[in-house]
Amino acid sequence: MEILQSAAALQAQTEIWRQNKLRIGLVPTMGALHEGHLQLVRAAAQENDVVVVSVFVNPTQFGNAEDFRLYPRVPEADAELLGPAGCTALFLPAVEQMYPQPTVLRFDFGPLERVMEGEHRPGHFNGVATVVSKLFHLSRPHRAYFGQKDLQQVAVIRQLIADLSFDLELVAYPTIREADGLAMSSRNRRLAPADRAVAPRLYEALALGASLVEEQISTPEAVQQAVEQFLAADPAIQLEYFALADGRTLQPIIGTWTPGSVVALCLAAYVGGVRLIDNVLVTLA
Repeated sequence: MEILQSAAALQAQTEIWRQNKLRIGLVPTMGALHEGHLQLVRAAAQENDVVVVSVFVNPTQFGNAEDFRLYPRVPEADAELLGPAGCTALFLPAVEQMYPQPTVLRFDFGPLERVMEGEHRPGHFNGVATVVSKLFHLSRPHRAYFGQKDLQQVAVIRQLIADLSFDLELVAYPTIREADGLAMSSRNRRLAPADRAVAPRLYEALALGASLVEEQISTPEAVQQAVEQFLAADPAIQLEYFALADGRTLQPIIGTWTPGSVVALCLAAYVGGVRLIDNVLVTLA
């Protein structure tokens, strides 16, 4: 596995691969890798000739400076995991490589970024779209791989690809969970032991909501109330939002269920001061 640290080096390598008719898979990450990331890398290795994995904690998608400072960074450990998983090139740039000058471009994803993460983290998806666009231009992938845990991010990137005519396929893989149901996340490293023991209740709340949605007896409003009450029973959890949304548009579901539709149950909560997100999808009969 080769480690590339400059944008120019990645562009040069990409050009060689393209000239040799090799298919390129890209797995963008912010590092502190876990099994969810490695699933994406292994899938990319199976479906492409070469695989680029980027490890870059992107400052423009953080609205909270302390959250950016505390985000786990373990590049040496990440590199040890990536080679056996099938990574061809690890792109490990400094901030100056990705942002040689301050970016002034602004993306607007319309209703998609006015809800959930977009509502609670203003500017977040502008930062995501900026860095992902840069990675697409630098690595020129045929396929790019993302995890469903970041459901709204996947939807935003899908729109980005369509609107800017990027010639690549977006591949989304299901969320990988710990044995107790907690969605794997780099932020889990920041949980104290007592908070780690509480964190699986987020998935338990989603599972409760999903069972009620599947029955289609309770109204969306009743499901909302049931999930919020479940989480309110644990003082260690501070719910930021729970949303029932259309699985395609991610717009709120109000009043009634639509047979045959996909319902996304999404939440964000603080556990011990660490912000965690999760979601599950339910297809209605």
